[in-house]
Amino acid sequence: MNLIELIERYRDEDKCRKTLEELRWPEGIECPRCREHNISPIEKRGQHHCLSCGYHFSVTVGTIFHDTHLPLWKWFITVYMMVESRKGVSANQIKRTLGVGYKTAWYLCHRIRAAMAELNAEQLNGTVEVDETLVGGKVRGKGRGFKGNKAIVVGAIQRDGKVRLKVIEGTDKKTLHKFIREHTADDTELIITDEWPAYKGIGDHNTKHETVNHSEEEWVRGDVHTNTIEGVWSLLNRSVIGTFHKISAKHLDAYLDELEWRFNNRKNPYLLRVSQS
Repeated sequence: MNLIELIERYRDEDKCRKTLEELRWPEGIECPRCREHNISPIEKRGQHHCLSCGYHFSVTVGTIFHDTHLPLWKWFITVYMMVESRKGVSANQIKRTLGVGYKTAWYLCHRIRAAMAELNAEQLNGTVEVDETLVGGKVRGKGRGFKGNKAIVVGAIQRDGKVRLKVIEGTDKKTLHKFIREHTADDTELIITDEWPAYKGIGDHNTKHETVNHSEEEWVRGDVHTNTIEGVWSLLNRSVIGTFHKISAKHLDAYLDELEWRFNNRKNPYLLRVSQS
């Protein structure tokens, strides 16, 4: 489905609601409060009345669409644009496409990113590469080595699998080991890093630890390399430079959640699930 087809199919608010209901309640509308199916529709308001507990609700309750004043079709378009674009889409682009204010567009994007973050929980295993990078632009009057305005991002990626990204305060042993343990399974076979001393000791009886020595121009040794996670850093840099231009450290984790979700679903043919009825 392309954007034109999406608009043609979901320009009607009732159609949007029906589609969400089919996705959320495939076995029939259920009360979010008491889980009963004894429901009566309130068609004029697009809501439902639970005859068991008296609760009035709509399909958007408890979702990213809850309490929205925007038509659902504008949400659908925003979701489509965010998941379809390889490098992401800026709030300014959403603003221009939907004809809304910048604050509204920014709010839409961050609500969708929050939903993406809830789905990024699965642990990595097999062969995992780990690396860190700095995110932040230049500061006038400061040399190229100035890092005072930069945030540290650590990433772990499973070979031919998913990625995990996070903003961290420092690259000390405690911080890096905690991140790795949180995002890799106990039976991970191999963890590959560069030669940074803080990574030492991350291996154990069933997890091997290998390093590549970048300071000595060693980039690949057989299957030992960090090229996969460095490819993610390249994608992150292109997103920042080409799409978002500026990202505040306060909201950087949200943008990482978006990149992470999109990367992890790069082979998913159902990025935007739709009703076939």
